[in-house]
Amino acid sequence: MKIYTKQGDGGETGLLGGGRVAKSEPRIHAIGALDELNAALGMVLATPELVDELRSTLLRVQNGLFEVGAALASPDPEANRETFPGETAWLEQIIDATEALLPPLDRFILPGGQSAGAGIHWARTLCRRAEREVVGAVGREPGRANLLAYLNRLSDALFVLARRANQLDGAAETPWLRLGGSGTGR
Repeated sequence: MKIYTKQGDGGETGLLGGGRVAKSEPRIHAIGALDELNAALGMVLATPELVDELRSTLLRVQNGLFEVGAALASPDPEANRETFPGETAWLEQIIDATEALLPPLDRFILPGGQSAGAGIHWARTLCRRAEREVVGAVGREPGRANLLAYLNRLSDALFVLARRANQLDGAAETPWLRLGGSGTGR
């Protein structure tokens, strides 16, 4: 298979199952946002300090993002319908298990830390944007609620995974301090 087909030179791209749409369509924006998120996770996976505990989780998430993209590229709203409830439940298990290892938050924290943690925080923001793009593209279509639940849970999982990465790297969390305020962040 050649990497270039020249079929997109006119500003259109193909969907799974046939049919072509403009590259400016909301669905294609959503798929692009998922691709950015996946690439950001690839950058995190390239950080040498990332521990295996997080590496395997993020690799599974990358595969899940391809499933979301495939579901969006399909005109069938039932595409991959069975995949996402199980993956959403898995993310909830990851969140619960990871939160149990972290100190409770009593204020907002700033995204940052060491390379892996900061990268996961960045990926979390890309996940939120991808979620908004998916809502704009297919949020009202029947059968798409599973995609939205998965992405919503994924951003929560990325938040706790970023905190865990920083904890494992010995990076202290930086609390948000109100400018000219009490410093509580709340």
